[in-house]
Amino acid sequence: MNSYQALLSVFSSDRVGLISEVTSHLFNQGVNLGDTSFAILGKGGEFSSIIEVPSHLSETELTEELSSLEGLKGADIAVKRISLPDVQAPSTEVTHNIQCEGRDQPGLLARLSEVFTDFGGNIVRLKSDHVEAEEGWHFITRLSVNIPASRADNCLAALGNTAAELGQKLVSEKIS
Repeated sequence: MNSYQALLSVFSSDRVGLISEVTSHLFNQGVNLGDTSFAILGKGGEFSSIIEVPSHLSETELTEELSSLEGLKGADIAVKRISLPDVQAPSTEVTHNIQCEGRDQPGLLARLSEVFTDFGGNIVRLKSDHVEAEEGWHFITRLSVNIPASRADNCLAALGNTAAELGQKLVSEKIS
């Protein structure tokens, strides 16, 4: 069977059964899921997947089919054909889980993520939540990262310094 790869993105109001409805329809159309993620973002749910689509089904047709499902009325749905070069990608093996929490402020994620770049670290997963606390809005960021072993101690020290400068509490856990 001929097929192509595409990036599927669905953003809609969150509800029970959202993932089931999307994945069941894809299965019934012969679409195979690859790397997939789902996250609650505000009051919405965001589903993303690299999918393998039978060549007889166009991106437009698949988007229209998904848009016609009862539970996806008004959802923002995109299917985009992709072709990534076959090059060496950074490691996705998680070496550390990190949580950073503190008051919300512009540039917070930019400053924290720059530290990983400086030490050759790769952010594998990132989830940030904007939560209301007694003293105002807080940002809680959870990262799963790959840091080269030879640079991990220095990277974590620099990350701790950056977090402290930003008034953030940082906790890290090494994954065995």
